[in-house]
Amino acid sequence: MTEPRTVTLPTADAGDVVLPEPSWCAGHQLHDPETLRVDLVHAGPAVDCSHLGTDLFSAELVQSPYSESTNPLLGGRTPGVSVWPIGRTLDPVQLYSLAADLDRYADQLRALADQLATVLDGGEGR
Repeated sequence: MTEPRTVTLPTADAGDVVLPEPSWCAGHQLHDPETLRVDLVHAGPAVDCSHLGTDLFSAELVQSPYSESTNPLLGGRTPGVSVWPIGRTLDPVQLYSLAADLDRYADQLRALADQLATVLDGGEGR
């Protein structure tokens, strides 16, 4: 049987903290030893959406195992998906809702592209 993965992270208030590391965690290469224990975060690989060199969205699976926050939108002990620039941690239902909103927005962008193509071809557009 494989032992659960653990990681030891130095903290400003609690010294070295040994915590279980979920299989989806991408590691803690950028960990700051001045971090407080309540602010420790596991984060998975980021899923980025960029266009023409500009970052539009980034999302990653996160969990703050020692969080004292009672607001699930700000992250917490239960894993969620942190979305930037929204600045919220979403549960599965909220993440599906965001995806549906982005689908609708993509449809609106395609309609604008069609309208622009008509205008550029000498038509009136809508």
